[in-house]
Amino acid sequence: MRLRVRVPATTANVGSGFDCIGIAIDWYDELELEVRGSGVELEVTGEGAGQVPLDESHLVVASIRRGLEEWGEGRLPGLVLRSHNTIPHSRGLGSSASAIVAGLAFAWGIARGGDPDRTELGRLASLLEGHADNAAAAVFGGATLGWIQDGQVAIHELPVAPDLRVRVWIPEFEVPTKGARAVLPERISRTDAVAQAAAAATLVLGLGSRPELLLRGTTDRLHQPFRAELMPTSHALMLGLRDAGVPAAISGAGPTVFAIGTPEQLRSGDSVAHDGFVVRDLALGHGVELRR
Repeated sequence: MRLRVRVPATTANVGSGFDCIGIAIDWYDELELEVRGSGVELEVTGEGAGQVPLDESHLVVASIRRGLEEWGEGRLPGLVLRSHNTIPHSRGLGSSASAIVAGLAFAWGIARGGDPDRTELGRLASLLEGHADNAAAAVFGGATLGWIQDGQVAIHELPVAPDLRVRVWIPEFEVPTKGARAVLPERISRTDAVAQAAAAATLVLGLGSRPELLLRGTTDRLHQPFRAELMPTSHALMLGLRDAGVPAAISGAGPTVFAIGTPEQLRSGDSVAHDGFVVRDLALGHGVELRR
């Protein structure tokens, strides 16, 4: 059996949608799996080559095993996995969620065959990831709203205006997600909570039909101010872009800076200095694809 998976990069939070709003972008990892014999053989090219483990602890392989426990016999077959990674690691572009979703898509193909049940794939991917923003966007594509409550996962696809585009500013340095979470406070004020709720609601409107609201909708008081010390150049770039009218935010846990808006909104930041950052213009991405 030979299976192929294509899975997108994602951005999470989108400013105000902390741990619940995610967007897939048109940037993909390509993976091929051959089920045969026994043992695990891995080949990784591109991002992470020479750094990620080449055994059963590899995140894709571990996710295949977890998916087979859920949907199949639970036994990991012999396999050869070839992964060509283009999504940068530890940059806030959802590389871990993409690996989890790829592994679960492979598990579905082994255990069930046919097209994956995206609701089921999103459920398990969110539980493995620990939150639903990156995972849901990688499964469904486009923009998603998702959350986990009392062990139950809810995911909803969000409408996105057809003229919206994405721009990312990617630095050379990394910020591990674990470290970015460690600096977040346990409590915030009621004032900040209300402001965040209003911004998140505005973000949904902005994505769907009111792009002029995106600058307001991408404001944040929950995570970005507290992570600034870990990525001062990214935070400064984000503020400079926002001052120019660009709906910019820290992508996920950073340090990539992300913006979504109309082409005119994104062009407003063309004069903002971005030394040390690679800039890419992208469209919204499609969800995970499983092919035989």
